[in-house]
Amino acid sequence: MVRGLLGKLATRSLSVAGKWQHQQLRRLNIHEYQGAELMSKYGINVPKGVAVGSVEEINKTIKSVFPDQNEIVVKSQVLAGGRGLGTFKNGLKGGVHIVKADQVEDIAGKMLGQILVTKQTGAQGKIVSKVYLCEKLSLVNEMYFSIILDRASAGPLIIACSKGGTSIEDLAEKFPDMIIKVPIDVFRGITDEDAAKVVDGLAPKVADRNDSIAQVKKLYELFCKCDCTMLEINPLAETSDNKLVAADAKLNFDDNAAYRQKEIFALRDPTQEDAREVAAAKADLNYIGLDGEIGCMVNGAGLAMATMDIIKFHGGTPANFLDVGGNASEGQVVEAFKILTSDDKVKAILVNIFGGIMKCDVIASGIVNAAKQVQLKVPVVIRLEGTNVEQGKRILKESGMTLITAEDLDDAAEKAVKAIR
Repeated sequence: MVRGLLGKLATRSLSVAGKWQHQQLRRLNIHEYQGAELMSKYGINVPKGVAVGSVEEINKTIKSVFPDQNEIVVKSQVLAGGRGLGTFKNGLKGGVHIVKADQVEDIAGKMLGQILVTKQTGAQGKIVSKVYLCEKLSLVNEMYFSIILDRASAGPLIIACSKGGTSIEDLAEKFPDMIIKVPIDVFRGITDEDAAKVVDGLAPKVADRNDSIAQVKKLYELFCKCDCTMLEINPLAETSDNKLVAADAKLNFDDNAAYRQKEIFALRDPTQEDAREVAAAKADLNYIGLDGEIGCMVNGAGLAMATMDIIKFHGGTPANFLDVGGNASEGQVVEAFKILTSDDKVKAILVNIFGGIMKCDVIASGIVNAAKQVQLKVPVVIRLEGTNVEQGKRILKESGMTLITAEDLDDAAEKAVKAIR
């Protein structure tokens, strides 16, 4: 919900030049219930709750976990913000409900297995495979808390606000003085003085100051030890029993740390991700889906950017960013074509290969085999240059397939755009 704002608050440390670049950021996003479980392990106060995946589990769960609760919060679990104001495709309004204990089964049954559409999911929405049942807290104050990575200070930055539970974007616009930022020295770590500055910015009304400082330090410990790229709590709340509680949480993790955060990365939910990106990751390809009509297969991120730019220059729109890398196998090229052709919006494919480490004959063989396997129904424009380029062109020519060849990138982009007109 607030990722764009956080970039502005952190001196644009997370800002990027274009939409495709923004989507290219690689990070793991986990569900709210998973984040709550992780925070609990670090001694952070969270509401009592449990995730369920079927209606049959609900009554047993309520009796065992919430025996004395009259009301229970039912939260749909999707990896997108705006759940409370979302709408299910079956007509149910809202992805978060507070209901009587005997109504939980009915409301959860209308959520499970259904598609929730929010302002962040797009019109296609996301499927709800689990609901998170939580105790209803008696809140006396709501605040905002987050930790992000800040390029300007070259380290973690804590952002806090004495108001929370509502749009932080609106608060920042109307009351910029209420937002405080505390940069943390990544080598020294968070000090009592740093944590105290954060607590002073939060301005808790009833929670013990020392306990609040301890909670802030535990949140920072989690952020660092778990290789987070963002930790956001909205609201960070005070309860009637004077506790500081993370009433909601969003955590992102650096994909580069997957090798040392195996337990956390095992939490990945591929049902919430673009199926094409999941398939690309399995094939060790760099793929980002976009909204255009010309599918791109390129080797090298720089060449991919140039290809996308020149498609746009000639009046077309790229359908994706797909970098097969410098050492792709024939099998990876086949998988790349399968991913490209699985997108119904793709009306043409442009292959732009500059063979250095990547050999043009390998790409050509992959293209021919892919065309046979996926039964290509869209025009394919190919520009090859570099290592083994003549062998590659010969393979394409002798394949007997209808492929459009180009002499250079400008020619290729022009022909690709012409092919969809």
